[in-house]
Amino acid sequence: MLDPLRQLASLPHAVVVLAPGQTVAAANPAAEQLLGQSFRRLEGRPLDELLVFDEERLAERLAETDAQLSARATGIRVLGQGPRRVDVTVAPVIDQPGWQVLTIHDIGGAEAMRETQSSGEDSMLRAPEVLAHEIKNPLAGIRGAAQLLGRKLDGNDLAMTRLIADEVDRIAKLIDQMQSLSRRTLPDLAPCNLHEAVRRARAVIEASGKSPPIAEEFDPSLPAVLGNGDALVQVLINLLANAADAVRSGDEPRIAVRTRFASGLQLHRTADGQPVRLPIELRVSDNGPGIDPVLRDHIFEPFVTGKKSGQGLGLALVRRLVADMNGRITHDRDEATGWTHFRVHLPLAEERRKPSREEAA
Repeated sequence: MLDPLRQLASLPHAVVVLAPGQTVAAANPAAEQLLGQSFRRLEGRPLDELLVFDEERLAERLAETDAQLSARATGIRVLGQGPRRVDVTVAPVIDQPGWQVLTIHDIGGAEAMRETQSSGEDSMLRAPEVLAHEIKNPLAGIRGAAQLLGRKLDGNDLAMTRLIADEVDRIAKLIDQMQSLSRRTLPDLAPCNLHEAVRRARAVIEASGKSPPIAEEFDPSLPAVLGNGDALVQVLINLLANAADAVRSGDEPRIAVRTRFASGLQLHRTADGQPVRLPIELRVSDNGPGIDPVLRDHIFEPFVTGKKSGQGLGLALVRRLVADMNGRITHDRDEATGWTHFRVHLPLAEERRKPSREEAA
């Protein structure tokens, strides 16, 4: 017979069991992820200390512990995070007066994964197709200059010229990929070592001299993810560069990159409706002042930026690149610790769908 706790942990949606008085008695991994805290920190805490419903009527109905209710696309605010759009269901536990089961489905992340059909974003994504020739020409000159310098250098200086040449090649490939994106074709996906992508991006950011040391918190047991190596590096460069900008004026600037398993997450792809599990989490964190609360709900949209000289295209491109790898990106702010987190969730390479017998025939 299946263990009920194991079944609860396997559910892709956040599930919280509330004891009388609406205190947390149990929470599955998806709920821990949604609320941004481990069950050890959640246990025994009143629900209204963890999240607030935008609709007062919903909160009042929730207090009626013998009532069942369901709300779609309602707003909540999680402690230390920005607002979310969620589907909520609440049901009393049979023969257990005062006990309830609360289920929360975060639809905000799913909406962020949908292809934006607005002409504004289409124009932004087609800009590289128009500018590709002008960009590639100076890139070729930069690569040639790096090769000439490399013939006269050795040691660390030679390694730096190789880094320049490798980055020029990567940027040229990225331009080709973005041209493909504007034509609505998907990039090639293959098994990728996430930690190699992080270290390559770190080398680029730290070579600029504008970033504090970047701490790594890696799970060495993680298997390969299914993605695109160059796209992963570009995502990381953008996120690390933003983190470096955010901490630049701080007294003790800190940036950290963490990888881990994050069980319970699942994304339903809009193209074919098939569920894709996203058990690998890549988190880029910084202890800067955080994103202006007014912008937090729109930070992945084109032309939205909190920087005085920013164009507002970096995170829009990051979202597109992550989406094309069947992944998901979100961000949250932990006001208690003063850290901002960007989380990228990706599928495992080993979970690439195998063809059926009819397809293979």
